Amino acid sequence: MYKTQIKFQKIICLATIAASFIVFLYSLGIMTDIYDCFYTTMMDPEDPTQTWVTGSIIYYDMQPFNYTLTKISIALILISLTLFVTSTDKRRRYYIGNMISTALNVIAGILATVYSLPRIKAFKIQFLTTVNFEELKTFSELFNSTYTESTFWFDSGYVVFAILLIADALLLVNLLWKFRMMRLEKQLIAKGKEV
Repeated sequence: MYKTQIKFQKIICLATIAASFIVFLYSLGIMTDIYDCFYTTMMDPEDPTQTWVTGSIIYYDMQPFNYTLTKISIALILISLTLFVTSTDKRRRYYIGNMISTALNVIAGILATVYSLPRIKAFKIQFLTTVNFEELKTFSELFNSTYTESTFWFDSGYVVFAILLIADALLLVNLLWKFRMMRLEKQLIAKGKEV
């Protein structure tokens, strides 16, 4: 039973760092279509209101969020590394450091999700409601630039943060399983002493 649990905790710790890295990759990719479509439509980068395409200001509106999301994702990676620093991936018994590391990962994942998803949804709505796609299509045909109405990068945020939350939930399951195993071990030791 211990071997199964220790294998599980190693896999979950690796999954947590992988989920954090996925958030990082997402933070690098979320602006891809926005940049490709709207950067060249700006007549004067100093004045975002001067544009060939109505609604292209979303490119500037998303910059602070994207910058913050990248910092958050780096923080998530660093926090997930604490699982390995505290040997949470291989300890038979958990100590306070392992519990703190697990709690930090879960709290950071929840906070990152609560911060990011409403903003991603708001930017998707802004993209769909304020961008003049006819102007964008005309501009892209004239200047041979990218045209898309796809909301792929906005929609994939839900998948990315679901992966992060699932990894965090499994960390909690692992912690509860570990507590149960430690309690059973104490009972076995107590029974051994009685005999």
